[in-house]
Amino acid sequence: MAHTIETEEPVEVPGPLEALAPRELERKRRVGTISTEVLSYLTASFTARDFEWLLPVVLSKSTDPLWPDPGASIEKRVETEIYGATVRTTLSMIIHKLVACSTAYPRLFILSPNVRIEKRERKATGWHSYEFTQLDFEIRNGTFGTVRRLVEEVLAGLVIHLRRSVREELEELGAYRGIKPLKTPFRVFDREVLSADYGQEWELKLPGEIREPVWVTNIPREFYDFEDPETRRWDNYDLVVPDYGEVLSGAKREWEFTRISAKMERDGVRKENYSLLLKLAEERRLKPSAGAGIGVERLVSWLVGARHIGEVQPFPKVPGVVYDL
Repeated sequence: MAHTIETEEPVEVPGPLEALAPRELERKRRVGTISTEVLSYLTASFTARDFEWLLPVVLSKSTDPLWPDPGASIEKRVETEIYGATVRTTLSMIIHKLVACSTAYPRLFILSPNVRIEKRERKATGWHSYEFTQLDFEIRNGTFGTVRRLVEEVLAGLVIHLRRSVREELEELGAYRGIKPLKTPFRVFDREVLSADYGQEWELKLPGEIREPVWVTNIPREFYDFEDPETRRWDNYDLVVPDYGEVLSGAKREWEFTRISAKMERDGVRKENYSLLLKLAEERRLKPSAGAGIGVERLVSWLVGARHIGEVQPFPKVPGVVYDL
């Protein structure tokens, strides 16, 4: 089942912990054990490669605009006022990563909570959540090649680790045979080629066609993703896994003031929300970098074969549904 398809037959929405039957609670516990191993392995892998582990930010004046990304589906943006200033909940820490990577931390990662109030109809996909966590990382002077090698090495090692360390849990969930050792390097597809082959719904069709994770490059997105001014090609990338869809999104970054400013104007992005980023770019203090964000719940959902992303969250955050906790 391709979880990215929004018109498919709706999947069952997981209930809150207090409403689950004993068998469902046991499944939840086993998923929690696997999630613990995933987070332990990922964070150890990044720290072993000299990444600084930064703490996340929940409220700030600047956050990802998620515009004009065609994949975004935000029903509302959460804003509040503190100390006379308007702040927003974190949609992603991309702006923070660019500043941090350019100034003090050349290699960094963050377990970042993201609040994105998705449209209610996305409840049916089984793949969307209005609150989730990303393992966000950034590398100064990085490239797609840098990110690709890192991610493929870490994910291949993760699958081997899980097959050894939590085999019993995976077998009980019926997922052990489904997560076979990964073959690297992963294939790379160009978005323009996929659009020619599958049409504009390539994102919905591709997950059902592949048997291994694949990269998709050259995707029109926000102002901070690097776009070649001559070829108009985007130096960015998504990682797509079989039957589920995108689990990672990233890019080489724009760092030059004139490029960032012009793209904001082109896309109708409010510059006043990004005054610090523009100031650093104008002063040439913004450095070239590349990075990505790995959706932790999506990754775990794929690894355990979850029918709905809420199965891997202790407290499900399903679009259109608000539980007590």
